[in-house]
Amino acid sequence: MNARVVVVGIGGDGWVGLDETRRRAVLRADVVLGGERHLAMIPGDVTADRVPWPRPLRDGLPAVLEQWAGRSIVALASGDPLVAGVGTTLIGVLGADAVEVLPAVSSVALARARMRWPAESVAVLRDHRELGRELAPGRRLLVLSADRNTPSEVAAMLVGAGFGGSALTVLSDLGSPSEARVTCPASAWASGREAPALHVLSVACVADASARPLGLAPGLPDAAFENDGQLTRRDLRASALSRLAPSAGELLWDVGAGAGSVGIEWMRAHPSCRTIAIEADPGRAARIERNAAALGVPALEIVHGRAPQALDGLPRPDAVFIGGGGTAPGLLRQCWDTLAPGGRLVAHAVTMETERVVVDARAEFGGELTRLQVEHADSIGRFTGWAPTRAVVQWAAVKPFVAAADTSETGESS
Repeated sequence: MNARVVVVGIGGDGWVGLDETRRRAVLRADVVLGGERHLAMIPGDVTADRVPWPRPLRDGLPAVLEQWAGRSIVALASGDPLVAGVGTTLIGVLGADAVEVLPAVSSVALARARMRWPAESVAVLRDHRELGRELAPGRRLLVLSADRNTPSEVAAMLVGAGFGGSALTVLSDLGSPSEARVTCPASAWASGREAPALHVLSVACVADASARPLGLAPGLPDAAFENDGQLTRRDLRASALSRLAPSAGELLWDVGAGAGSVGIEWMRAHPSCRTIAIEADPGRAARIERNAAALGVPALEIVHGRAPQALDGLPRPDAVFIGGGGTAPGLLRQCWDTLAPGGRLVAHAVTMETERVVVDARAEFGGELTRLQVEHADSIGRFTGWAPTRAVVQWAAVKPFVAAADTSETGESS
């Protein structure tokens, strides 16, 4: 496809708010793409063909762009097209070299200005379902709402998490003559109350006395996860995650995921971390989905199936955690072979049979073996003693990078 697109950011003030550069781009265009609201902002004397976005957008874009290839194409977008905007979509379809972006002031910048919130003090959520990962006393959030019902859904989430005293501010029609704002505590926002169609939601987090913020460090309380007993317990989970070492943008396979706790905490480490949870039991797979939603990582992907067969065709992981099913023939080898160089693999063994597998894996692939047994204080009549949990053997290894062949002794050269 040889189409090229200039993406023009346009604010709530419409055509009059465009500077000379953005206005000139529209006037020179053969075709202007945009939503109905944006296309209506363009004066009638603009001669370009006006083409509304296809639906669904990403699937329909290639055909529309191919139709106008070789012509001067302008796409209209709200504010800054690269802040959760269509500019990002167009770059994904055409590549960065085929897209020029002429931004306006983003709705995020306008919202921060109205709230008097410095950029470094604010977290921006493009999906309000990620709220559970960000909640902390004093935290400032800007939510790019999906629709009129987003404030109601956010208010309910805040109340359920013990943050009902948080201040919600709906900033509507930012930058337009009809700009307005409404503020109230989350607990006072009526269920089902709709907000204006175009708005940004600000949240100033206030924890109730009963709130127990979870934090971002690995090792959330076991009670944070709905489970049927198939759960990597808190101390073991923290140990596993320290060796899995999540980094921005990396992908984890959580094999035999159980309640999904390791994969969920991997994603909570950074907004760009991704997890594919592989779970054969349908009930547990549904439970993983509920846990991921409750803890603010709704994008966690679940594969229903039994490893290693269910691993076929999955994207290459940067890390693998095997919490269950380690005795399945070929599982550890397939995970190791698929793992990216520099990737980390952690496997837990509770039974002697699985322990034998990980001992053999260490002999072949290297890494470290650690035997972990946690004891918790518990009542013994009127006294207190230590109650041991079942010991777990942990194998952790880092896949080496393959070094280039040494040709110095043979005299070979490229």
